[in-house]
Amino acid sequence: MHESYKKLFEYNRKWAADKKASNADFFANLAKEQQPDYLFIGCSDSRVPAETLTGANPGELFVHRNIANVVANTDMNVMSVIHYAVEVLKVKHIIVCGHYGCGGVQASMQKQSLGLLDKWLKNIRDVHRMHHKELKTISDSKAKFDRLVELNVEEQCINVLKTNYVQTSYLKNGFPEVHGWVYDIHDGLLKDLELDFDKILKDLREIYALSEG
Repeated sequence: MHESYKKLFEYNRKWAADKKASNADFFANLAKEQQPDYLFIGCSDSRVPAETLTGANPGELFVHRNIANVVANTDMNVMSVIHYAVEVLKVKHIIVCGHYGCGGVQASMQKQSLGLLDKWLKNIRDVHRMHHKELKTISDSKAKFDRLVELNVEEQCINVLKTNYVQTSYLKNGFPEVHGWVYDIHDGLLKDLELDFDKILKDLREIYALSEG
């Protein structure tokens, strides 16, 4: 067994022992059920660990990750996660978290075929198309890259809000609220894009009203 692989189990044993030492009932309580308040939809990038960067403990975040934090209505994986989080777990907040330096977003800006990945990147290229006029005014390549990361987060939040179970729950219960964040891998800080949740939902429902209310 490779040494780097063995270290993962060594760390796991130490982590479990430390948790038991600080709270003998930690795992007994954790095993009962999960009641997270947050669904975190993030990027698969290994540098963006949801629990680490938010300081969340086990049981506090329900997490889904994929390349470039995409919420596509044709992706049964993410749709199932959102449905379960809203209908069963009753989460209060849904967070879509992108990050500057995202390889998926950067790849979508390249004018070349990347094989199977093209089908996935089409979701981000669609964001680029929708905001082409704004992005075209940004001459600095890094600034344009960073802005596309932000716009991708915004559009994926909108895709979350298009779902009938999110609309139905919010109109009935007042939750979940949807938030767009961007993580800066250069300084470790999170940026809240401060989306106008109520306005976006109101505008969306003129076209995507999938529930009564």
